[in-house]
This record gives sequence, structure tokens and C-alpha cells, in this order.
Amino acid sequence: MLSEHDLQELESTLLPALERHHLRLLAHSLRCLQQAAQGTAAMPAQEGLMAWAHQQPNLAVDPTFIPVLVEQLAKAAVQLDAIGLELHKPPLALEISDLVQWGQQQADQRLGTTLKPPEH
Repeated sequence: MLSEHDLQELESTLLPALERHHLRLLAHSLRCLQQAAQGTAAMPAQEGLMAWAHQQPNLAVDPTFIPVLVEQLAKAAVQLDAIGLELHKPPLALEISDLVQWGQQQADQRLGTTLKPPEH
């Protein structure tokens, strides 16, 4: 689901490993939700996610995982909605770079180290 470029972009951050892992999960969820939405701007409903998941060949080997995945995608959708609001973008229009930017802002806020541009 994630391209090599996507993974490189996520790994190139200076974020701690746990935060990069969280971003990878969000990025993977974003790509899955974008696929399940089939080009529409609307976040797919649970029924649409279930239908999409059942069509994925790699999930056919363990159909008991599908409801767990759909539940996790629904939770990620809520977080992606919030990130989209914060960045003034529809959630399914978010890119990996948006998630990286958001993750870095979250880390800066948590650490109280928001970088200020140099004064001239």
C-alpha cells in the first residue's frame, strides 16, 4: 500500500521510533481509506470498508482479521478527520507529507520546542 517514496518520507523525520511507527500506521490507514473510497471525497462508511476489505486478496487468508482491520480503519478515519480540519484539507486529500508535518507539529508542541524562524 505505501510506496517506497512514502516510507522514505516517513522514515526521514527526526521523530522518535514510536512516533514514526504511529505515522506509518496512519499513512497505511490513509492509503486504505483512499482506496476504499474509490476516488470519492467522502470517507467510506463501515459497510464500504467491509466490502473493500473482503475484496483484498491478502486478507482472504485470514478473514477473521477483516473486522479488526475495519475497526482500526474507522478509528484512523476519526483521527484523519481531525488532522484534515487542523490542516484545512479534506481527510482523504491528505498526503504523507501532511501527516509528517502534523506529526512534527505534535512533537514540537509536546516538547515545547516549536521552532521559530530566525529574526533578521
